[in-house]
Amino acid sequence: MVVLTEKLSSLLELKFQEEEFSHLFLIEIKQLPNDTIQVFLDSDKAVLFEHCVKISRYLEEHIEMNGWMSEKYTIDVSSAGIGEPLKFKRQYQKNIGRKVSVELKDDHKHLKGVLVEVKEDGIIVEYEEKVRIEGRKKKQLKCIKKVVPYNNIKNTKIAISF
Repeated sequence: MVVLTEKLSSLLELKFQEEEFSHLFLIEIKQLPNDTIQVFLDSDKAVLFEHCVKISRYLEEHIEMNGWMSEKYTIDVSSAGIGEPLKFKRQYQKNIGRKVSVELKDDHKHLKGVLVEVKEDGIIVEYEEKVRIEGRKKKQLKCIKKVVPYNNIKNTKIAISF
């Protein structure tokens, strides 16, 4: 199973070098036991239906030409779901300015705020916290920017607001 996903990954890396597909990148390939392959893509711009169709046909051509699967297989190419965790720096970069929920490894807390910057070794999230000001009874909201190293992120999801 692993061998097929590696072959498909290599094919996609070649395809992504073409100008039409250069903004796309691979998130994950899943090979399911029922001869179904799921390919999840993301993009610096947008993953269009036509991109998915062309990528699907490209992969089908190679699968069939090389006999990598039985005749009755299914391949699904789609964008990564909106509720899926961010996995790559490239995904963080395109989501600067959006609300995120970051689950931290070290204290198992969730940090909810706005992704304001992406650095080489982590991200910066801005959020509001109620703090007591010395000499006052009431708490005030204070804007805090927190640096979160990638190695302390369990997962990050885009917070969807309706």
